[in-house]
Amino acid sequence: MRLEECAVKDLLNRLSRARRRVAFPLLGAAMGLATVIAGLERAQFLGTAAGVEQVSDAGSTIGALTTNLAAITGSRTATSSYATLDSGVESPHIDRWITRLTTSLRGDFQQSLQRMEKYEGMITAKLDARGMPRELIYLALIESNFNPTAKSPVKAVGLWQFMSATARQFGLSVGRKVDERKDPAKATDAALAYLDQLHDRFGSWYLAAAAYNSGQGTVSKALRTVTRRTTGTDADFFRILPRLPKETQEYVPKLIASARVGSAPERYGLAMAD
Repeated sequence: MRLEECAVKDLLNRLSRARRRVAFPLLGAAMGLATVIAGLERAQFLGTAAGVEQVSDAGSTIGALTTNLAAITGSRTATSSYATLDSGVESPHIDRWITRLTTSLRGDFQQSLQRMEKYEGMITAKLDARGMPRELIYLALIESNFNPTAKSPVKAVGLWQFMSATARQFGLSVGRKVDERKDPAKATDAALAYLDQLHDRFGSWYLAAAAYNSGQGTVSKALRTVTRRTTGTDADFFRILPRLPKETQEYVPKLIASARVGSAPERYGLAMAD
């Protein structure tokens, strides 16, 4: 095999590995592709210097990789922009929850925000690693008020209120001696994996949150009935809202309201303790 072909083959293998890093932060992908491009340019130069016959499309390969680098950069920027829980949608349901969180539930909400500080670094780091919206941390707030040993009347347990079957499905040990639903880090890994799967399934973080609360079947049925589709947008949550259980109708607006108020408590008149 000629020197140029060997170099190109090796560098294309590196390109494949770099592409698999796109799911990680942009820097890793950009650096990987930049290295590949630089390597191809070096191989082309060395082949010319040694008098080796050039692969005819080496130049176009470099150009294509450069284009890919720009495309991935733009794609990741778009992903970062998209990966925001609060899409700016307005709804009376959200407004009512903002009012409640800043009046009748003000004390409880402030206490939950203070509890959140203990877990915020861990949870946001895991969200960032997956490229998921940071505001999803407020799902744990409305599920358990950041109490890792919380137990619901239906026996959901932990920070993210997993039922035992779902917990086991996402790799958590649930038994008499060990219940990893009470382990904040492990439960967070499981919850984010579940939410990520739901987002892939429905195409919207609002629909994913609704399915986390009421189940995939409930959201799928409502979507098919109202939109004749099996995936949707954030706006579609409010279209299917009347077809959802009452708890879920309130769950997603409460999540959005919690994210809005919690992200800027001073704006809403909540004084946070130092």
